Amino acid sequence: MALEKFVSKTLELLQEEREAEIEETRVWQENISLKDLQNKGVCLLKLQIGSQSTGLYGRTVVILEPRKHLGFSSLPSNSFGPGDIVGLYDTTGCAAASQISTGIVTRVGQASISVAFDDLKDGHSFDSDALYNLLKLANDVTYKRMKRALNTLNGYNNGPASNLISVLFGDTKPTSQSQPNKVEFFNSNLDDSQREAVSFALSQRELAVIHGPPGTGKTTTVVEIILQAVKHGQKVLCCAPSNVAVDNLVERLAQCKAKVLRLGHPARLLESIQKHSLDAILAQSDNANIIAEIRKDIDKAFTGMKKEKGERGNLKREIGELRKELKNRETAAIAQILKSADVVLSTNTGACDDGPLKFLPAEHFDWVVIDECAQALESSCWIALLRARKCILAGDYKQLPPTIKSQMAASKGLSLSLMERLIQMYGDSVVRMLTVQYRMNSAIMQWASKEMYQGRLTAHSSVEGHLLKDLAGVACVEETSTPLLLIDTAGCGLSEMEVADEQSKGNTGEVDIVDLHIKALTEAGVKAKDIAVIAPYNLQVDLLRQKLSAKHPELEIKSVDGFQGREKEAVVLSLVRSNRKGEVGFLAEDRRINVAVTRARRHIAVVCDTQTVQNHGFLKSLIDHMTEFGEVRTAFEYIQDIVPQNYTRDHKDAKTASSSTSTSTKHKVKDQPSSKAKPGQKKSAGSSSKENATGSEKQAKSSTSAEQEQSKGRRAEIREQVERFMKNLNQSELQFPSSFNSHDRLLVHEIAEELGLIHESKGEGSERCITVSRPPVSKPAKEEARAATEEEEETVPDSKSEPSSQPPLDLKSLHLERMKREQQKREENAQQKKQQNNIHPPQGHSSKKAKGKNRTKAGACDIAAASAPDDDFDTLISSVMKADSVCSFVKCKASVLTLGQLCLFCNRQYCLSHHIPEVHGCGDKAKSHARMRISKEGILYAGSGKKDKSMDPNKKAYLQRKLDSKLKDMASQRKPKNKEKDG
Repeated sequence: MALEKFVSKTLELLQEEREAEIEETRVWQENISLKDLQNKGVCLLKLQIGSQSTGLYGRTVVILEPRKHLGFSSLPSNSFGPGDIVGLYDTTGCAAASQISTGIVTRVGQASISVAFDDLKDGHSFDSDALYNLLKLANDVTYKRMKRALNTLNGYNNGPASNLISVLFGDTKPTSQSQPNKVEFFNSNLDDSQREAVSFALSQRELAVIHGPPGTGKTTTVVEIILQAVKHGQKVLCCAPSNVAVDNLVERLAQCKAKVLRLGHPARLLESIQKHSLDAILAQSDNANIIAEIRKDIDKAFTGMKKEKGERGNLKREIGELRKELKNRETAAIAQILKSADVVLSTNTGACDDGPLKFLPAEHFDWVVIDECAQALESSCWIALLRARKCILAGDYKQLPPTIKSQMAASKGLSLSLMERLIQMYGDSVVRMLTVQYRMNSAIMQWASKEMYQGRLTAHSSVEGHLLKDLAGVACVEETSTPLLLIDTAGCGLSEMEVADEQSKGNTGEVDIVDLHIKALTEAGVKAKDIAVIAPYNLQVDLLRQKLSAKHPELEIKSVDGFQGREKEAVVLSLVRSNRKGEVGFLAEDRRINVAVTRARRHIAVVCDTQTVQNHGFLKSLIDHMTEFGEVRTAFEYIQDIVPQNYTRDHKDAKTASSSTSTSTKHKVKDQPSSKAKPGQKKSAGSSSKENATGSEKQAKSSTSAEQEQSKGRRAEIREQVERFMKNLNQSELQFPSSFNSHDRLLVHEIAEELGLIHESKGEGSERCITVSRPPVSKPAKEEARAATEEEEETVPDSKSEPSSQPPLDLKSLHLERMKREQQKREENAQQKKQQNNIHPPQGHSSKKAKGKNRTKAGACDIAAASAPDDDFDTLISSVMKADSVCSFVKCKASVLTLGQLCLFCNRQYCLSHHIPEVHGCGDKAKSHARMRISKEGILYAGSGKKDKSMDPNKKAYLQRKLDSKLKDMASQRKPKNKEKDG
């Protein structure tokens, strides 16, 4: 009953999935522009032919590339893979009329895609100067084969798989041999868990499941099991859901001198294993020459029929006999090759009845081995499972599940793999898990082990402590000496892109940070080919490729799905999401994040907004692990001209506002965030003030939140420490401990900046800490500074008495406070110099020197206060106005009421003779500002070079999408009008 219910339900869900794919294709063709199809990853536009060659068996292999002369160096992010069926079209569109041919993808790189074509439509030939579109085509062959297998399963009687079917549907329990034979292993380097898995698989009569977490040598174990089966005289059918996984097994088995045969279209196979394909072996067999001669005789008979009309009847009979002989010869040759092979390998759907396996008897295979079973639909596994008495399933159900178009079908159970269903049914009794991993540094592994694998994984001694600095030619710097690096963008204003009508997400701020981190790694000697950049969204993958592919051609940049089963020495993971609501989208899929993190061998760097991603429990566990065992940096250390944003979320989204304060960390902060908006930052500062306003409204609503109270308390606690230090004039500096996390450090920077103190980092590595000290002032000024501090304390509201948490920074008020303090300092210095001049009258040479150094007057208020009596307020006001209307340069009396220039650096007004910063004493500040502009914008001086009229590529892409959408809407509105006119 369970079997019939399973078959009927699965057939229904498969039909739903098929209809979803057909509907998607129909919607694409009718409503979606080619550009949108490319954005979805199923179409590649305007490709040119890089090269073409004749591949195996006369097929034409064409390498298609983007238009390099227009500056495109890499393909857009896409979902094409080896084995996909694609249509080649001319640039008029992707309709049937413009189709040139169909082919099979053989290889996909970042800069090109290779496609094998059997024949071209209507005698077309490829033009190297022409442009082509490539579209992924739906393939209904797979669905037909799965349905046929399920219907066969439903009516299965007394075949080789009868007992296996009973076990897999829970009618009978799995059994094992009472006395398993002692195993002599081919591979002497297997660890204990691998040996146990091999022994267990050999001892089971019907079913064994090998659970292989990342890097635990699952393929090595499966190869050993297959070799042991062959040694015992078993015939093995080995399958996997993808061509890449099957080819990997073929390569490993061929090295062990096993007789392997690979079924499948030669265009889908790796070049290195094509010699093991059925076509290649058939071409080299003894029957090959005879088959070739028969084909020649058939061709001669056809030619004779055209020339000699009288002999047509005899020749027709001869052709019939020759064709019959050809079929018998080919059948015998294929059957002989199949029977002589110890291991036959194919994809799950390639093991079907209408393929070469139809030439074998039903009971030929003893075992079926399905690798990467957790990534396959269960219905595809039954195509192969009906052929054998025993099955071995290998994979990791904690990584990505099979790809399904219909979310409804997935939620109803289509996404549940056979491997996961059996583990739910039988538990550990049928499973052996591999527990020693040979890929990751133990610090990277521990998180995945704890969160996904019950803490059972251990790192092999060869990889336990390996780091990037251990690689040949790599320098020992901080980036290469840590396995875990978290780069936190929280509070830095690096929000995700909000693109209308676009499901995919991007984050240009994170792209810049990834770029700088890749630069640091490559400058330290890490090769670009050993680094992977992974992002969960296609739009972010495209942005990263635009930024990085030209600089680092060998750098692999892919989505998470494109990296399953792969590994790299270093992985940089951009999580993209950064928003007020704390939405993480499909980052909430735990398996996807597990795959992304476990690709790294020696170093994983995660770039993310912790305030956003920590709203999801699983992502929070990753952040907590990296905070506790790795190194944490803020985005301020990478991008110096960003403006801090202290926004908070409403109570349901503010779970993590202070969570990072509870854990001790290793930290470092090199550059302090500046609260003064720089000239190039007007836009972000403006958006910042809007966000702050919104944040403050949310704060008022969520004042009762316990998390915000804790964050507010932490801020008040740090502020209290700083204020105590300011009052204690005997203490020269205040040093905060190195255990402070990124959130605490940000608070220290903000509070010190607000109070006009110097804040800098000291120490190296894990000992790096923040030190706060007073600005250098003379002794007489200390009393005034103390009074100013007390006055400031009175004006600053006590955070404990406020019902809501600390209000967001007001950049303008902070800037004005800083200017006020600088004004006080200048007045104090002027007073001090005046006293010195009274005591020691300046001589000729020294007065010139002093004049050169101090080129600006005291402030307008200082001049006015000196020239007006203490009790005459009106005179004071008029003196201030008079002083403010004159050039601030020393001894210059020129009026600046009508013609004057405000200096951006000292905020004073100068006449046109003295407004240049180098003239009036702001030269150093002007130089540093110019250096910043050169590095950021490439402008040497005002007006240098050509004016950059190019639009930001992200904005351009967004506007192009909006334009396409509007044109489509206008076109749809125009159609009915045309019909009315025709009528």
